[in-house]
Amino acid sequence: MSALAPYLDPAACPAEPPPLAAMAPATRALHDALDRHARRTGVPYLHPDDATVQQDLFGSARVVAWQEGKAAFLFAAEGCWSELPPLYARYGTGPTSTLIARLKALEGAGAALVCDSGMQATALVFDTLMTPGAHAVLCRQIYNKTKSYMRWLADRLGGDVTIVDDGDHAALAAAIRPETRVVFAETFTNPLVRAQDVPALVALVASARATAPDVRLVVDSTIATPWAFATPLLAQGVDVVVASGTKALGGSDRDLWGYIATNDTPTANAVMDLIAMRGGILDWRRAAAILDGLDDAGDAHARRSDTAGRVAAFLAAHPRVSEVFHPSRPDHADAAVIARGYCRHGSLLSFRVTGADEARTRHVADVLAMTTIVRYALSFDGLATKVNHHQTVSEYFTPKEDLRRSGFDRLVRLGIGLEDADDLIAALNWALHHADTVTPEAATAWQAARAAALGVE
Repeated sequence: MSALAPYLDPAACPAEPPPLAAMAPATRALHDALDRHARRTGVPYLHPDDATVQQDLFGSARVVAWQEGKAAFLFAAEGCWSELPPLYARYGTGPTSTLIARLKALEGAGAALVCDSGMQATALVFDTLMTPGAHAVLCRQIYNKTKSYMRWLADRLGGDVTIVDDGDHAALAAAIRPETRVVFAETFTNPLVRAQDVPALVALVASARATAPDVRLVVDSTIATPWAFATPLLAQGVDVVVASGTKALGGSDRDLWGYIATNDTPTANAVMDLIAMRGGILDWRRAAAILDGLDDAGDAHARRSDTAGRVAAFLAAHPRVSEVFHPSRPDHADAAVIARGYCRHGSLLSFRVTGADEARTRHVADVLAMTTIVRYALSFDGLATKVNHHQTVSEYFTPKEDLRRSGFDRLVRLGIGLEDADDLIAALNWALHHADTVTPEAATAWQAARAAALGVE
């Protein structure tokens, strides 16, 4: 009779638990391996070689302690239960907890949450703050998907959205109503890189609370980054910061993620409750990869920002360029605001080619990509410099009159990478001088040949 046989009789059972040594080889091998992994890492994961979405909790005591910890956060005056020890990966993991601590320090935040994209971060905040019949005020130059999502949400809630021009504080103040819940702005904006006068916005929203007590100022600082401010946005009085970490804080185009930072504890915990119910948390593998590069991300962004300033200065002096948009430029629409409140100018810039219509603008971007050191791609703040025709990639379905109204027409957009500034300037100068001699058909043929040469289908 096998050593396990007495444990298989439903009529009786030995007093001690069944010994692992008596079990099948596959069972022994699995659980011995799990225990070896736990001894090696100090974490009781449920895979012999890797981290897992959950851990061996050994019993209910740790779950009870976790639940009581959550309750303490919900009733406390600060912090968010996103900081609790890992229980299940939909709520957080070891790497996400570490990343949250880093983000709190970067943003000067009492609470931070990480999620799977910047758009997810924005949507979570909107879903939390907007209530039935609520109203939102959005600055015109915000990301079009942000605008579209808020309009969709307000429509479902029987609410309303007002769009105001960036920098028009009188219009913004006039737009706030008793039912306004959100005032939303970006800094810097994309692609015209307008800079928000943060103290003015904070004062305006604070004043509006006399009649709109539940209004919150939410700022997307993806392009400016936390490194752009000597005084963090939250310390200046912004209620909630959202950002796409994919860009500068990731800095290598590898990991899609976003975050929320705030000192508003009830809002932070309400957002975390929403994540727990529907998902969207950043997974541990991406969090670990992001942490590996975070120490170098700030210096890389500073380098890209400096190069962007040099490129913008070259373009501003070029005879074939009519307008350049970058926060470093002395003729920037918000130069005084930038001088007062910003200490870094960012890596994103855009420009218009003299006399070019939309089709020729698109063609210049295509010709610039033919230099190969400027890659035609959608985003920014990665290793390589990227170019695109803004209307094609971001406003393809926007009516022409709306495009002009926002000032987004006829723009070549550049996301500066880590190349040497002179190399980028050489590529830009070649494209500007020779775009007229390269036909659109030749540019399209080059794209096909380039893909074939690289073995790309």
